[in-house]
Amino acid sequence: MSTFVLIGIAVGLAMDALAVAIGVSIGLRNVTHRQVLRLSFHFGLFQGIMPVLGWAAGLYAAQFVAHVGHYIAFALLAFIGARAVVHAFHTTEDAVVKRQDPTQGFSLLFLAVATSMDAFVTGVSFAMMQVNVWYPALVIGVVTCLLTIAGMVFGSRIGNRFGAGIEVIGGAILILIGVKTLLDGMAL
Repeated sequence: MSTFVLIGIAVGLAMDALAVAIGVSIGLRNVTHRQVLRLSFHFGLFQGIMPVLGWAAGLYAAQFVAHVGHYIAFALLAFIGARAVVHAFHTTEDAVVKRQDPTQGFSLLFLAVATSMDAFVTGVSFAMMQVNVWYPALVIGVVTCLLTIAGMVFGSRIGNRFGAGIEVIGGAILILIGVKTLLDGMAL
């Protein structure tokens, strides 16, 4: 596999993480370095691990993931996105401070898993093509990490400038990514 093709795959897989990072940071508004580090590290880690898991699982996992992976990703993204929209409509300035940080706990885990389901399937395809998965997994993880950082910086600037109205858009982005994942999976 050429470096150009590998980087193209990595960027393609990282697009969901980039969009989710923008949506999450819009809601956070004042993003800290720790939040950027947590989200980018976990997104990169999961995007790097999932191809290895998919590669190891081989053909059996391809049949399973093709039938349910898109449902799982949709449910996780729709849940997090709906929570962001609800919070935007029921938020006072005090509530912004008290709101749960999606870069921590189960929200972080849900988002990392949801954005890396495609990487799992990619790992399965690597097994079918007899590609050594270790280097591609590293490249995929690093590219995702870098694009997540860029998305969080961009989303934070938008969130600070436009406030709660843009937070609804951020939540809607998460839901739409989930719907797209579901529709793409149903088309298989």
